Amino acid sequence: MRIVNQPVPKVDAKALVTGQGVYTDDLAPSDCLIVKVLRSPHAHALIKDINLTRALAVPGIECILTYEDCPDKRFTMAGQSYPEPSPYDRLILDQRVRFVGDAVAVIAGNSKEAVNKAMKLIKVKYEVLEPLLDFRKAKDNPVLVHPEDNWQSLCPVGADNKRNLCAHEEDSAGDIDSVLDSCEYVVDRVYHTKANQQAMMETFRTYTYLDAYGRLNIVSSTQVPFHVRRILANALDIPKSKVRVIKPRIGGGFGAKQTVVTEVYPALVTWKTGKPAKIIYTREESFIASSPRHEMEVHVRVGADKDGIIKGIDVYTLSNTGAFGEHGPTTVGLSGHKSIPLYGKAEAFRFVYDVVYTNVMSAGAYRGYGATQGIFAVESAVNELAGKMGMDPVVLREKNIVREGQVMPAYYGETANSCALDRCLQRAKEMIDWDSKYPCRDMGNDKVRSVGVAMAMQGSGISALDTASVGIKVNDDGFYSLMIGATDMGTGCDTILAQMAAECLDCEMEDIIVHGVDTDSSPYDCGSYASSTTYVTGMAVVRTCEALRDKICAKGAAYLNCPVGDIEFDGNQVVNLKTGESISRAEIGNRVMCSNEDALYASEAFSSPISPPPFMVGMAEVEIDKATGQLELIDYVAVVDCGTVVNPNLARVQTEGGIAQGIGMALYEDVVYSDKGKNYSNSFMQYKIPSRLDVGEIRVEFESSYEPTGPFGAKSIGEIVINTPPPAIVNAVQNATGVMIRELPVTSEKIYWGMRGQNL
Repeated sequence: MRIVNQPVPKVDAKALVTGQGVYTDDLAPSDCLIVKVLRSPHAHALIKDINLTRALAVPGIECILTYEDCPDKRFTMAGQSYPEPSPYDRLILDQRVRFVGDAVAVIAGNSKEAVNKAMKLIKVKYEVLEPLLDFRKAKDNPVLVHPEDNWQSLCPVGADNKRNLCAHEEDSAGDIDSVLDSCEYVVDRVYHTKANQQAMMETFRTYTYLDAYGRLNIVSSTQVPFHVRRILANALDIPKSKVRVIKPRIGGGFGAKQTVVTEVYPALVTWKTGKPAKIIYTREESFIASSPRHEMEVHVRVGADKDGIIKGIDVYTLSNTGAFGEHGPTTVGLSGHKSIPLYGKAEAFRFVYDVVYTNVMSAGAYRGYGATQGIFAVESAVNELAGKMGMDPVVLREKNIVREGQVMPAYYGETANSCALDRCLQRAKEMIDWDSKYPCRDMGNDKVRSVGVAMAMQGSGISALDTASVGIKVNDDGFYSLMIGATDMGTGCDTILAQMAAECLDCEMEDIIVHGVDTDSSPYDCGSYASSTTYVTGMAVVRTCEALRDKICAKGAAYLNCPVGDIEFDGNQVVNLKTGESISRAEIGNRVMCSNEDALYASEAFSSPISPPPFMVGMAEVEIDKATGQLELIDYVAVVDCGTVVNPNLARVQTEGGIAQGIGMALYEDVVYSDKGKNYSNSFMQYKIPSRLDVGEIRVEFESSYEPTGPFGAKSIGEIVINTPPPAIVNAVQNATGVMIRELPVTSEKIYWGMRGQNL
C-alpha cells in the first residue's frame, strides 16, 4: 500500500504545534453571556425555596433559571444512538438534587464577576434527605434515588427505578457450577475498581447562539455532535430541526465528552433570552460534576483442571452509575463480554450484572468503557490461579488463549476472524525477557524486581448498531472534499480517513480536504466512541470512494466519447485503453462546472453486524522497596493486534497514551468521598495523574493480523490500549512480594501492610 500503513503526519500537525488550533472558547464572541451553575451542598435533598431577589439585583445579571423555568420532560445526557439504553432520568434542573455538586440554578450575566457575585446571593432552602452512598447496599434499599413517576427506560435493560436498578442482565453457556465443581483448582475472589477521571486538557465547554432563522446553534467540545442535537431537542422540548451542532477542535475527550455535560445550560439560557451564551467548566467542576469511569466491584470464579486448562469462568459485576444512568446499562456489559472470551477453552461461563443508583456524581464513558474494570478482575483472577497452581502465568495463558478461527460464546457468539494474540504474547515475552526475570530477582538493599502479565480485547464499534456515512466530492482542478461526521478529538481520525480515501482514489494526501462536523452539512455519524472510527467510518470511506471512482470513470468516458468499459482511472487521469486518449482529473473537475447534469459526489454508509476485537498483551517490570512498600515502574512493554496498522505513528502514540492512563489508574488515581458525599478529589492536587517521569519506559510493537471485514484489514486501537496496566502491575507486585492487591490503586501502604500480613 502506498499511503495506508504509512507514518503520514497528522493533517493538522502544523496548526497544533504553532498554536493555531481553534477551540470552542476561541469562537465565542467577547460579549456573550457568561453562564455558571449553582451547585448543591447536599448529596440528597429537596429544594423547598429559592430566593433570587438580591441576586437578580446585581448589575449585569441577565437571568437566573431554576427548575420552575425548565421543561418537566426527562431525558438522558448519554451520547448514544436512539433509542438510548440509558434511562430517561434527568431534568435540566430538578427540584430533587441527587449528589453534592448537582445543578440547582443557572446564572447568566454580562461578566464573570457579576455572575459570581449573584451566585453568592442566591438563598436556597433544602429539605435534607438521607443519602445512599454505598453502592453495595443500593439495590432494593428503602432510600430511592429516583422515586419519580415520569422516570422511564426506553430499552429492556432490566432497569427499575423503584429498586435503584439502572440495569440487570444474565448471560451464560454451559453448566458453570458443575464445571467449576469438577475443576482441580478454583479461585474465588472479589476485585474493586474505583471511579477515574478522564482528566483531558480542555475542560467541558459550550457556546450557544440563535441564528437569523431562530435556530439554536451549539458550538461545543463534544465527541457526539449528532447525539447532542437529539439530546438538546429532547431536554428543551423543541423540534430537532431547530437545533444545529458544530464541533470545533477538541482538547481531548477520552469518553468524557460522550456525555452532554455542559451543553444544556447555555442552550437553555440562549433559548430563553435569545442571546449568545457560553459556559466554561473550571477544573474543579470537571472533577465534581462530570462523567468519570464507573466504580465496579467484580466477583470472579475461575477454575482449571490439573493440566492448567481453564474450564469455566463466572463473573458477577456490580456497577455504580451514581445519581444518573448515563452509560450505566452499556458500560457494564463490557466487563464480562470483553474479558471472559480471552480464554478459548472454557466449557462454560456465566456473566451477571447489576447497575445501581447512588447519591454520588453520575458516571459515564471513559476509554475502555467497562472492559478496563472487567479485565482487571478476570486477568487478576487468572494470575491468582497461576499462583495457586505454581504455574508461570504466561504458560497458563499459552495453554488457554483464544486463537484465530475460534467461536467466542461470551462475545455474542462471534468468531475471531483475525487474532494474533498468541504472537502478541510471545513477542511481549521476548521484549521484556520474561524467562530470566520471572518470578522475581533480589536486587540487594531490600529491593526486589519482578514482572507481571495481562491480556486484553476490545471491539471495533458497536455491532448491528453503529452507523457512519461520509461524502466525497470532486471540485474544480480535481481536488477532493471529504465530509465526515466522525469527531477528531486528537486521535487523528481526520488523518487516517484521509489516508484511506487517498489510497482508494490513488491520489496524494494534499489532494483531499477534510471537513469537520456540522450537523447541518456533515453526513451522519454516531460519533467518536466505542473504538468505531477506523473500522466503521473507515469502511464508509472505502465504499464512498468506490462509488465516486465509478462516477469519475463514467464522466471521463463521456468526455472521451467511449464506452465506460474501455477506460481506466489511475487517480490522475482517465485513459481510453484502446486509443490511449486521456483526460486529467483536474480537467474533469473543471469541465463539470459547466453544462453538466451529473454531480461528481458520492455518499455511502456502513454498519457492521459484528465488532472484530483487537487484542493486546502488556507486561510490566517493577521494583519494590520491601522496607517501605515503595513501587517504581521500570519498564512496560505492549504488543497490539489491531489488524492492519493504518498509521504506525498515530497507532503508537495512541498506545503509549492509553498505557500511561492505565498506569495512572493502577498506581495513582483515586476518587475519594466524605461520609456525606462530598468529593474530595476536586483538583490535580488531590487527584494525581502520572507525569512522564512516573510511567517508566513504555515500549510498543504491533503484530498485524488481517480483518476481512475491515478497511484494508484494519480493526480498532483507541480503547484496548488502556486495559492491561492495572492487572499486569498488580501481577508484578504479586510475583515480587506475594501480596495480592484487589482494590485499585496500588499504593505503598497496601504493599507494606500486605507484606506484614495486614490487608488495607
